[in-house]
Amino acid sequence: MDLEALLERIKRLEYHQSLLLEMNQTTKYALNKLIIEKGMGEREVQRLFEVCDMLSKELEEQKAEGFVNFHPLFNKFTMKLQTGGLHAEDVIAACITQGLYLPLMTELKKYL
Repeated sequence: MDLEALLERIKRLEYHQSLLLEMNQTTKYALNKLIIEKGMGEREVQRLFEVCDMLSKELEEQKAEGFVNFHPLFNKFTMKLQTGGLHAEDVIAACITQGLYLPLMTELKKYL
């Protein structure tokens, strides 16, 4: 198979993928859908989960220490997302819909 045929197959797969995403607008796997829409690779997704894990731990620690304002965590979250081309409101909504990092995302949602 030559390079041109491979490129044509890739374009067709990308087009079909976009059609599948449109068909499945009401998915409970909203974060997975967002990952596909943004064309994120496995390494980028792993970094996103690492950020969420880190911030979830920070949230727990801060709550244990009596913190009530978590705006600095929201700022960290948005800064980390900017490098991946994601928007905080999209990721927060998707994680809540999919049931991921609920304590963190519920708290961060207050700062949107």
